[in-house]
Amino acid sequence: MIRSNTALAILFMLILILLWIYLRYKTTIISRYLRPLAIFVIVSVAIAGGGIVSAQVTPNPAPLNNITSLPLPTPGDPNPANPPLLTAVAQPSNLADFVDDQTALLKLGKALFWDMQLGSDGVQSCASCHFHAGADNRSKNQINPGSGLLESLKDITFQVGGGANYQLTAADFPFHKLADPNDRTSTVISDTNDIASSQGVFNSVLKNTVPGQAVDSTTSEPDPDGFQVNGINVRRVAPRNSPTVINAIFNKLQFWDGRAKEIFNGVNPKGVTDLSAKVYKATKPKELTAVSVSLNNSSIASLVTGPLLSEFETSADGRTLPQIGAKFLRKKGQKIKSLRPLAKQLVDPQDSVLGSDSRSRQPGLKIASYDQLIRKAFKKQWWKSKSIIQVDSKGTPTILAKNDDGNESEEGQTLPANQFSLRDWNFSLFSGLAMQKYISTLVSDKTPFDQFQAGNTNALTDQEKSGLSVFVNNGVNGGGSCNVCHAIPEFTTASVRRTAGVASTDSTDPLINNPTNGFFPNFGVTPASDDPGAGNITTSRFKAPALRNIGLTAPYMHNGGMATLEQVVDFYNRGRGDDGGRNAPVLNLTDTQKADLVAFLKNGLTDQRVLLEKAPFDHPQLFIPNGHPGNQNSVTASGNTNGTPTATDQLVEIPAVGRNGVTTPKPNFLGL
Repeated sequence: MIRSNTALAILFMLILILLWIYLRYKTTIISRYLRPLAIFVIVSVAIAGGGIVSAQVTPNPAPLNNITSLPLPTPGDPNPANPPLLTAVAQPSNLADFVDDQTALLKLGKALFWDMQLGSDGVQSCASCHFHAGADNRSKNQINPGSGLLESLKDITFQVGGGANYQLTAADFPFHKLADPNDRTSTVISDTNDIASSQGVFNSVLKNTVPGQAVDSTTSEPDPDGFQVNGINVRRVAPRNSPTVINAIFNKLQFWDGRAKEIFNGVNPKGVTDLSAKVYKATKPKELTAVSVSLNNSSIASLVTGPLLSEFETSADGRTLPQIGAKFLRKKGQKIKSLRPLAKQLVDPQDSVLGSDSRSRQPGLKIASYDQLIRKAFKKQWWKSKSIIQVDSKGTPTILAKNDDGNESEEGQTLPANQFSLRDWNFSLFSGLAMQKYISTLVSDKTPFDQFQAGNTNALTDQEKSGLSVFVNNGVNGGGSCNVCHAIPEFTTASVRRTAGVASTDSTDPLINNPTNGFFPNFGVTPASDDPGAGNITTSRFKAPALRNIGLTAPYMHNGGMATLEQVVDFYNRGRGDDGGRNAPVLNLTDTQKADLVAFLKNGLTDQRVLLEKAPFDHPQLFIPNGHPGNQNSVTASGNTNGTPTATDQLVEIPAVGRNGVTTPKPNFLGL
């Protein structure tokens, strides 16, 4: 190193001498001979300088070559000892059969994902449960008592907090409390089958959606699942913890139980198993044909269709996707205004996707209707038709050919509630592919770990490197065997790459229910009888979640029963077994090793763009329900007149953020 510095000093001195000679004796002859010499010296300095840079950031082509806890080799990952950098998952191979303009598709997807008008109540959007690092950091009215999964397992008694609308505290966690967190056989202080999840809509039944109106016409009915305080309905809470949507594009299957399939049928989450799933295609202006569609690499599109109809998440009971389409898309002859995209929310002029369409200080986009985006994004055969689809009381569709009024589609026709345009009917196709396009951009591949893996050995601190060693090594070598289930670089064995060639046709297929597909049985978090997952009440299976940005996405596990990464590490270190059944080897990690592992997970896997909401993680304004004024013992009625009283909402603003993000990060769950 000393010799290198001496050589550099000599080279710099030569440059200074040559420069002085040139300026002192500026003649043609001297200049002719000085130029090549100067070039030689400058190149030499550049080479030497490169050596200095390399010394500061040492290339490290295999920073994980000490891995000993390896996932099993698969066709998608034949050599897990040398994991690749995180790379994008391919889009559907036949997407061009449906989409004309991917820029318009992305705009449509981002607008729909954040739009509060999507919910039956005109409040609840997809983003309402995925606004903080792609997840949810709310802590009031966030408990489900154990309802909403199997009717035979329903429990409507709140054990955490004693009732709905409870404000969680750090002392409530973990849900499975032991006298000694390091000893799974120690005295159980408390346990519960409650779930920390995300609040959605009030319990109601749909009358009909109203074209051009954000709030659906509904009847409020007594909540059958316990979401009431003194006879007043409060917002319902979903039966599983909300995972982050960031990097979800890498999952082969979606939801904790894998029920959203990788093949999108254009209608629902069931994939190719639902032979009745049909969309309509305009083969001629007055002719519609029911067709089955199949788009690979599209589990996100399959997922999208589920929450839009969930009576826990966004929808009144009985709503259909064509009815949502009718709510957004009908216009002209019906003498109503279309719902302007994001009409209740501000969009930052610097938004990385929607900024050029922002109305700045006015809510919504300059684009007057979702219809315009659909027409631009999708090929005409999926939305342009003069025919009408009529649905009878049993839900059976019939095609009606309307009179030719000179318009290019059904616009100008006044439609009753049971009749739908082609655009209405295919809303499931449009929303699924559009929101999948948006979510595919939410990739956090710029963590300190990614920089380290790419060769910058200084990207992780010494403590984080030690934590990485614990992560990738097995128990024999002083590690935690974390990499076996959370395989690098996606940090899950349930990724598209890892599961290449593994069948996963439906949730009852044995192939979905084994570690090869990233699903693990009876993992020790909760008894199978509390939540059967992708299996049954004796063999409960859940997908191994990805871990990037995990420091921002508490609470953890499918039941949300752990509030800190320290609690998660304690759970694995003691050999799991909170379910009272299957145990695993005790890891016997030292306090230092546990702290190092937490440091790696918390800091080494956090993308600063996610933390600071920089593009592509910027977003429109959002107002989220945050429980109701009062507590689990008392709430105030809102004064609604559509049936059972509902509680007054307590809304919190999530301000619009542009591509440059924020300077101060938002607090995590319970400020932990």
